[in-house]
Amino acid sequence: MELAENKAYEMFVGRKEVSFDDISPSLVKRVEKTFGEGGVREGESLPYLWHWAFFQEPVEESELNVDGHLSKGQLFPAVTGKVRMWAGGRVSFLEPIKVGLAARRSSTVLSVEEKRGKSGDLLFVTIEHVISQGESVCVREEQDIVYRSPSPPRLNTSLSIPEIEWKESFHPSSIMLFRYSAVTFNSHRIHYDYPYATQQENYPGLVVQGPMVATLLLRSFTRRFPNRELRYFSYRGLRPLIADVDFEVGGAEQDGQRCTLWAFNDHGPAHQADIYYQESF
Repeated sequence: MELAENKAYEMFVGRKEVSFDDISPSLVKRVEKTFGEGGVREGESLPYLWHWAFFQEPVEESELNVDGHLSKGQLFPAVTGKVRMWAGGRVSFLEPIKVGLAARRSSTVLSVEEKRGKSGDLLFVTIEHVISQGESVCVREEQDIVYRSPSPPRLNTSLSIPEIEWKESFHPSSIMLFRYSAVTFNSHRIHYDYPYATQQENYPGLVVQGPMVATLLLRSFTRRFPNRELRYFSYRGLRPLIADVDFEVGGAEQDGQRCTLWAFNDHGPAHQADIYYQESF
């Protein structure tokens, strides 16, 4: 990536955007059915990470690139000749988000950093999101986005599967991927357009959404430890998972207030996360 071009992208640091949402019970119901959950009512707390289905600004198809992403971007512009990926992030859970109450999200471009990787030049963009309801800040989040060259994706890893204390199997059907893209208003074609994913971006199949995997990891933890209150969650994608290929989610405790989670299959770890928590009775 040319130095002058990189400097131009750095000019977006500090750029802000504010959006609003009513945390609609009807959309919550759609997320419930996507994950096979139920029972969240108006006025109750939104499950962890379900906020990713909200604050999605509607745009026309004419505003999208061929890959399904925005052509001009909202906070940050599209990067010519690069593939955009949600790489990971960090989420602080401060107060519950209540279903059916008006909410505000303030987003700020925190940093733009260029790195050199095995696949070529990489551009990392970190965006901070702060979600509040009334006077209460509910969620403070940093989202990492990477722009990389359109080279064949890495499907294997040299990392070994760590010792796991619990795990559960999951089948990511292509239907579930489509439904998750729908509830999050995500039009990136690698998640639902098989010919595009395999012929244009060189994946062996449809790609499981990173945020969906993160949500499944966290759900695995809350199912096993229902009395633990989450305070902080960090996650990152190591390599893609593919639709209709089973994988497992599980974890192991590291100390009295931290747990490490993994999503993995026969090819090794694919996603890794750390949770910090406190007991609540």
